Amino acid sequence: MADRTVLAGARVVLPTGIVENGRVIVEGGRISGSTPEDTPTLDLTGHWVVPGFVDMHNHGGGGASFTSGTVEDILTGVHTHRLHGTTTVVSSFVTGDMDFLTQRAGLLSELAEQGDIAGIHFEGPFISPCRKGAHDETLLRDPEPAEVRKLVDAARGQAKMVTLATELPGGIDSVRLLAEHGVIAAIGHTDATYEQTVEAIDAGATVATHLYNAMPGLGHRTPGPIAALLEDERITVELINDGTHLHPASLELAFHHAGAERVAFITDAMDAAGFGDGHYMLGTLEVEVKDSVARLVEGGSIAGSTLTLDRAFKRAATIDKLPVESIVQAISANPARLLGLDDKVGSLEPGKYADLVILDERFDVKGVMRRGAWVAPPQLG
Repeated sequence: MADRTVLAGARVVLPTGIVENGRVIVEGGRISGSTPEDTPTLDLTGHWVVPGFVDMHNHGGGGASFTSGTVEDILTGVHTHRLHGTTTVVSSFVTGDMDFLTQRAGLLSELAEQGDIAGIHFEGPFISPCRKGAHDETLLRDPEPAEVRKLVDAARGQAKMVTLATELPGGIDSVRLLAEHGVIAAIGHTDATYEQTVEAIDAGATVATHLYNAMPGLGHRTPGPIAALLEDERITVELINDGTHLHPASLELAFHHAGAERVAFITDAMDAAGFGDGHYMLGTLEVEVKDSVARLVEGGSIAGSTLTLDRAFKRAATIDKLPVESIVQAISANPARLLGLDDKVGSLEPGKYADLVILDERFDVKGVMRRGAWVAPPQLG
């Protein structure tokens, strides 16, 4: 594409709201505030232009695993999600042997330094055996600070988030350690009580890993972690909006209590995202994907998702009937802020990267731009 172009005529979603017949000026890979008169213009009448999606919890896609794949595999997975509008992705690990995880962290840190991924998320091994989900119970361990520090150090400054069952021995001290090092401490795969969850939040936890999933349900006498996570303004709650992980009423409850400013849509995607049904490995565990739902072969537990964020966006707009501005906040602005990247991505503002998605009136992706170049060229016919 030309070094400079104008996207015109679309509904543009800005931090200040929706602009009808809006314009987005792209110059040198970034969004510009002005443009010469002779700049090429792309007519997007009848479409939406929204910021590129930011996925802070993603295990793979396109048949490739971020936990165990080669560099080529990882880049395949990243590209698969980019085609679906996710221009910024954090690579998430599932539970593994500590030596394996430290080795993988070193490999992925190089990709983060190159800008291919936005960092690393360790989902396990510091989680509860009672709420392990699709994690190998034999490899789980308590979140002792020295062990947590070992993984953070192996990531060479690219660790963005660690999911912890903070009620386990060492959990609270590890939350404090992560906060001191600028790494998100996320409460998840937990059997914590309400009171234990409050203690973890006070220690510095700021994210709920896929709220509702892999934690005790909301009870009237024992409210558990869900109530504590929803009520506290310091917590952003991850939601997997694929129609399988959450009932629409649960999603509505989260938005009602947390507000759009404290929700982050994630995929929790595994290899099959953007690829298809079949048999896969998630860490050390075998997964069968049938009708786009991933479950462990042994036990039948849900094993991540096959979700892409464009589908989460469309479902939020057409089924959940959420305002588009709220969806954009949850799918772009909020995760960018949590990751410390909101000076570069997450909204359409001058100076930020030209990461954007073109959607039609049915909220289907019709084009994806990343840093001013088309990942998926516009299909406007």
